[in-house]
Amino acid sequence: MSDPDELRRLIREAGPVDALVNNAGYWELAPTADTSEGGFDGMFAVNVKAPFLLTAAYAPTMAAAGGGAIVNVSTMVASRGMAGKAAYGASKAALESLTRSWAAEYGPMGVRVNAVALGPTLTPASEPMADMLPTLTAAIPLRRAAQPREVAAAIVYLCCDESSYVTGAVVPVDGGRQSVL
Repeated sequence: MSDPDELRRLIREAGPVDALVNNAGYWELAPTADTSEGGFDGMFAVNVKAPFLLTAAYAPTMAAAGGGAIVNVSTMVASRGMAGKAAYGASKAALESLTRSWAAEYGPMGVRVNAVALGPTLTPASEPMADMLPTLTAAIPLRRAAQPREVAAAIVYLCCDESSYVTGAVVPVDGGRQSVL
């Protein structure tokens, strides 16, 4: 998702869509001084530039077809300072800002744009962080990580007609973490 030419090829091959979920994510978790320049660039390429290019390609065609829905996958780290996650959090905060801007830009044309801000989620990608899960989940009111199906349900809701009056929202799917200090 970091190669613009590959993204353009994907867009051509996929054709028109009713819903777009910008779910690709990349992170390099390290203190700021230890974050590589390549890692920093990679996070912004995958977490910001790829959704930007995909939305720029698909939102106008959705609007021309009468509407659609775009959901960006973010993280609770975008709105909470967390040591070792500065660049990752910044890239996802940028995505949340784009979410609000795109809601204002494309809403009048019938395209809704929202985001989900995830807490810890049990996926193969999170396995390297398994040792951090007990600490992370201890601060979550539900005291556990999310299952992928729970995240998917929130995304499906934001793509379907039942959420037709929701746009520009960043919906926490974090077990209540954002509601507590």
